[in-house]
Amino acid sequence: MSTIATRMPAFFFGHGSPMNALEDNRYTAAWEQLGASAAQLQPRAILSVSAHWYTRGTGVTAMAQPKTIHDFGGFPQALFDVRYPAPGDPQLAAQVRDLLAPVAVAMDQSWGLDHGTWSVLVKAFPKADVPVIQLSIDATQPAQFHFDLGRKLAVLREQGVLIIGSGDVVHNLRLMSRSQAAPGYDWAQRFNDHIRASLVSGDMQSLIDYADQGQDAQLSVPTPEHYLPLLYVAGAKQDDETISIAVDGIDIGSISMLTAVVGAV
Repeated sequence: MSTIATRMPAFFFGHGSPMNALEDNRYTAAWEQLGASAAQLQPRAILSVSAHWYTRGTGVTAMAQPKTIHDFGGFPQALFDVRYPAPGDPQLAAQVRDLLAPVAVAMDQSWGLDHGTWSVLVKAFPKADVPVIQLSIDATQPAQFHFDLGRKLAVLREQGVLIIGSGDVVHNLRLMSRSQAAPGYDWAQRFNDHIRASLVSGDMQSLIDYADQGQDAQLSVPTPEHYLPLLYVAGAKQDDETISIAVDGIDIGSISMLTAVVGAV
């Protein structure tokens, strides 16, 4: 009987526009490379925390065949035609529920895989042959709570589970530029640089206390759902590990594409 001897890495994807699922660019190339490297470690499942499942309370997808959710509008039909038919993993969902106790975790049968998850996995794991479950983000809880859940989930990495978070360090659609080539706003660049430095140096408290960055944080994180997935991935870091940056950049002035890697790939 074989045993899993390799600790899985953990990834935070700055997912940007859903159109990245159809396009080829330097960000999607980095996701493809990360996925190919992780696939060699033969993950038994993927646990995803997506910005787009933002709920009251915590839930985990517990169905055997999660649907592909197209939770957006105004994009080409080709994007709505994308399906990501990865199986679910009800047994892992139950394990997550037990790990996170005493936090109550609902075993969800109605959600599925939203674009925060599938738009990156269609590049990183295009065969859709690794089971995927999603964990929702409790909108009622502070940053420390989400980091602490990541800490509790870290043990899964020793059991063949790849933990991913999908969001954007900077996400302000109201102030986005109409030009794809627009440089990042000064405040967006400063905040992104601060979070990047905190990741690389392992300054977890600075990541949790992101709001201490004042107006830069207020503009970069006007609502927290795109930032919080990062805290789950940071929380899953072990003391003997480092965090590296796979790719970085700011699109349309106010969307960070920073992708971070916890551990070795």
